Amino acid sequence: MVTFKLPLSVLLLFLQLNIFLCSAEVLYIPVTKDTTTLQYITEVGQRTPLVPIKLLVHLGGRSLLVDCDKGYKSSTYKSAVCNSTQCSFAKSHACGDCIFKSQLQPGCNNNTCYIWGENPLINSFHDRAEIAEDVLTIGSTPGVHVTWSRFIFTCLLDQDMMRLLAKGVTGIAGFGRESPISLPNQLALDPRFTRKFGLCLSSSTRSRGVIFIGSGPYNIYNPKKIDISKDLVYTKLIANKRGGFVASEEYYIQVSSIRVAGKDVPLNKTLLSINKKNGVGGTRISTATPFTILHTSIYDAFKTAFIKALPKNVTLVDPPIKQFGVCFSSKNIKSTNTGPDLPVIDVVLHKPSAFWRIYGTNSVVQVNKDVMCLAFVGQDQTWEPSIVIGGHQMEENLLVFDLPGKNIGFSSSLKLQQTSCSKYDNTTLG
Repeated sequence: MVTFKLPLSVLLLFLQLNIFLCSAEVLYIPVTKDTTTLQYITEVGQRTPLVPIKLLVHLGGRSLLVDCDKGYKSSTYKSAVCNSTQCSFAKSHACGDCIFKSQLQPGCNNNTCYIWGENPLINSFHDRAEIAEDVLTIGSTPGVHVTWSRFIFTCLLDQDMMRLLAKGVTGIAGFGRESPISLPNQLALDPRFTRKFGLCLSSSTRSRGVIFIGSGPYNIYNPKKIDISKDLVYTKLIANKRGGFVASEEYYIQVSSIRVAGKDVPLNKTLLSINKKNGVGGTRISTATPFTILHTSIYDAFKTAFIKALPKNVTLVDPPIKQFGVCFSSKNIKSTNTGPDLPVIDVVLHKPSAFWRIYGTNSVVQVNKDVMCLAFVGQDQTWEPSIVIGGHQMEENLLVFDLPGKNIGFSSSLKLQQTSCSKYDNTTLG
């Protein structure tokens, strides 16, 4: 279990919360799917006066990272002083003075400390993300709404690090496992919450999904209120000790096999485990990847098995989008309550009876009126995880990340319960 030792001066910061209760509650953080990039975006309020900030949701991120290069203005911004409790708490790797700008500003101060800032979309890192504090408001109806007067985040001056972010997005919301200043770990310092959160991504760009912070219940309406955190399949989170400081924040699980229509796909099983010498291989979960990526050898066997299991009256077609390797006519595909009637895919976890079932709505994507494509991508993963589970496969499913218990729980499609991730607030129901 990861534990955080807090000096008294840091603990006193949390007494400045606007609301301070001892009863367990759940914080609801809305998440929107961007139409153009398919990125998952959340919004918080930050600074004095408050400014709405759009952030990319990144499961493996170390902190709330904000682009400070475009006029960050706040009367309550305060950079962390070298060797302060804030620097120690954030696990700073360096201290220094401002060398990027001619005058001091947020993101570039003297005698301050840094951690690494990252952008998962370009797989790039920066060693001078300034540790700072400022006002933060987060949360939405129907849960609590929290205001922190001194929330620790990182402030970065590097436009190149903001490449590929969706329009209007100016930072990253990091949900990393071990960093004390990731969102779930820092929010859990409020006694109402715990180091446990649920991810429920909407498949629609017109309605919002949600991240639940806290132990539950995670309520959705169908139209009656139901707790979707019950009856999950749990498996252990695996630590990647050899993958560097970045891998320690990521969420890895053991996948022992993949089944298509109930039959095992013949795979090179050595790829399914993390290499103990260099940290490559294994299976990682990522909100920064739109479609699940498979090592080329896994993908070739998987697509062959999927094609073989398709109904006989389904015709393969040339992929209209280069990204996908298997496409077919959708004219003869029937519709069910879990999407297109296609072979089910089981991601088998630590034992054969523990599996995450993926139905048609999450296994394929409709690329035009008459064509569907298998929503998995084959890619050279020689120095990467062999499987990276992407956002499309997680949509309209609940994933629960239990950090103290080192477990992750999977529901199957919420469509089986006649509901969706966007129905977390009954005031949105028509």
